[in-house]
Amino acid sequence: MGNLIATRPPQPWTAPTASDPVAATLRLPGSKSMTARALVLSALAGGPSTLAGPLRARDTELMAAGLRAMGAHMSISDDERWLVRPHPLVGPAHVDVGLAGTVMRFVPPVAGLADGRITFDGDPQARTRPLGPLIGALRSLGARVDAPATGSLPLTVLGAGRVAGGEVVIDASASSQLVSGLLLAAPRFDRGVVVRHVGPPVPSAPHLRMTVQMLRAAGAAVDDGTPDVWVVEPGPLTGRGWQIEPDLSGAVPFFAAALVTGGEVTLQGWPRSSAQPVEQLRTLLQRMGGEVTLSTAGLTVRGTGAVHGLTADLSDVSELTPALTALAMLADSPSVFTGVGHIRGHETDRLTALAREFAALGADITESPDGLEIRPRPLHGGVFETYHDHRMAHAAAVAGLAVPGIELSDVACTSKTMPEFPALWSAMVTGKS
Repeated sequence: MGNLIATRPPQPWTAPTASDPVAATLRLPGSKSMTARALVLSALAGGPSTLAGPLRARDTELMAAGLRAMGAHMSISDDERWLVRPHPLVGPAHVDVGLAGTVMRFVPPVAGLADGRITFDGDPQARTRPLGPLIGALRSLGARVDAPATGSLPLTVLGAGRVAGGEVVIDASASSQLVSGLLLAAPRFDRGVVVRHVGPPVPSAPHLRMTVQMLRAAGAAVDDGTPDVWVVEPGPLTGRGWQIEPDLSGAVPFFAAALVTGGEVTLQGWPRSSAQPVEQLRTLLQRMGGEVTLSTAGLTVRGTGAVHGLTADLSDVSELTPALTALAMLADSPSVFTGVGHIRGHETDRLTALAREFAALGADITESPDGLEIRPRPLHGGVFETYHDHRMAHAAAVAGLAVPGIELSDVACTSKTMPEFPALWSAMVTGKS
């Protein structure tokens, strides 16, 4: 079970309660997952790259800052278009990972390619997030890494300007990012990599598919045809233009609002073909009582006036667990979510945090080793501790649509992936932009 670290700022934010069905058309920030991968691939490419519609938030700014510290040229002053010019990577440098899993898992393999000493550390909670399998894999591939025996931050990569690469076996059941981090840097390793996963299933498979798709788009040769094996050949990466999709995980609370209020929410700018798990989301929302359509206007979710419980394995879409848990609290039947034990190692132990905070509001909720059981009953207001976790804040906001008086201890934590969240949310609920 992960650690729950709670600090309470003096002025909680009261989640607005909806008096009418919401009706909103939104243009949300870009995908955190795509922005992070595009930054890494661009820093390792042979020429300049641009990111159109990137996410500007704490996690992605930390990623850009970490790569810049090692020598990559990052121009991110324009919110709509970032420019990356690769440059030889060198130390000494320090990388602040904040509380970002992408930074702490994607950048150390890149640091192995730098010439010099690269140190990593972050927020206190970051030291509880699992890194041991990545540290062991990097060492076996030829990188020198100094780290505590706990396999956690702080750590130091003693870059030699190259990484031998080769075959490595890793247990990535704690996070798909452990595999993605190795794959993204692998084309620059002398022998590329063959990554073999052993252990329980790797969660968040769509994120791994996104990694493979984006590597191929940058010119890498990747073979993922064998289950739990990924082969990346050594070779150059090409600078290119990246079109960043709107962030699907960030959109889920807004879509949930359509179901809770019987309203309609459209996310503009949604592509016909997506690297994100839109079909899984469509299925889940439809089972819970929503209608989901994709048109030239965007991706639209309509509420039908009823919210239904469901039993679902969320292992592929674990980021959606907090918002779906809030939705399940307001459903007309029980829900059982499984396959998400690994989210105990996210920004906080999300399963324990969700169970604790919703129980404090009167919920009948039970955590299992890998999920949650929710039996809906009336909730009441109260302070909802967010544990510095943006997804916890999203869950509280969804519940607050139907339950007056839910106060988020710290809504500012949403700046991790969407600084605009409080303003966008309030405007959607009140109908005032």
